[in-house]
Amino acid sequence: MTPSAPPPYRRIADEIRARVDTGELAPGDRVPSTRRITQEWGVAMATATKVLAALRQDGVVRVVPGVGTVVAEPAAPEAAPDTSPRPLPGGEGGAAKERRTREADGGLSRERIVRAGMRVADAEGLGALSMRRVAAEFGVSSMALYRHLAGKDELVMLMADATFAEVRLPEPAPADWRARMEAGARLQWAVYKRHPWLAQYLSISRPQPMPRAMALIEWTVARVEGMDPLTLLHMAVTLLNHVRAAASGFEDDREAEQQTGMDRGQWMASMEPAYERILGSGAYPMYAGVDGLALDAVTLDTVFEFGLARLLDGMAVLVEGRERGGRV
Repeated sequence: MTPSAPPPYRRIADEIRARVDTGELAPGDRVPSTRRITQEWGVAMATATKVLAALRQDGVVRVVPGVGTVVAEPAAPEAAPDTSPRPLPGGEGGAAKERRTREADGGLSRERIVRAGMRVADAEGLGALSMRRVAAEFGVSSMALYRHLAGKDELVMLMADATFAEVRLPEPAPADWRARMEAGARLQWAVYKRHPWLAQYLSISRPQPMPRAMALIEWTVARVEGMDPLTLLHMAVTLLNHVRAAASGFEDDREAEQQTGMDRGQWMASMEPAYERILGSGAYPMYAGVDGLALDAVTLDTVFEFGLARLLDGMAVLVEGRERGGRV
């Protein structure tokens, strides 16, 4: 009896896995997206979705927020039992053994690895980050990193939290609730500008446990009084999400420039003929009204500033209404 052929999704998944096994796709590399699969193999979107689901189930790939589906890092091998003779009293102690371990792996530490990961992501984007790429910064194998970290997921979370350790809170702190929330928003904005990858990594629907980031949010809403905890949390998350959403454009713009070779000004200039045809139809009066303004009339910074002011205006109605004891 001739065995039945595997279903299309399984065949495609096996082909992608073969690329991983041969090293064509390394840990941290993006695998073909569902759209790419539909184009390359000529299958329906539902089949492409099953391909990635099968690869995730097999542990070949994982999903990285803001990046997409990438090749999973190999599981760290279990350490072999230590059968070496124990040092006799007066012999080599724990400190000496720890020193030898550091020397063997290039003097690595969790902090040094996190800082190296931040440098890679800052310069090349989160999509370029992998344990192998970070290990190359130290001239060691990626397996040396697993002595200090469980894998890339832990590394990126530690990197994200470390960015907030750079925040220097103003002294004295603003006493007014609105000035305090505005200052907190601007501190977040500055962090995102220094680390363009960060905004796309953070999640509102699946928030990551990062103590330093949480401390900044606590500080930001510390002067809002009279609110129940749930309302206060909604205020904090709404403000955070505005800053994060606007800042996600930093990484978008960098990736677009890498892919097209054009900065924002060059790209806008290349699109000008298409926009002129659209506006010439007369069907878009709002856009036509701002036609001809300077390129920097609407930027990520202006969107951040405008949205921040309007959010705080709206929150003032809520806060000041509660302070007066009125209904809002």
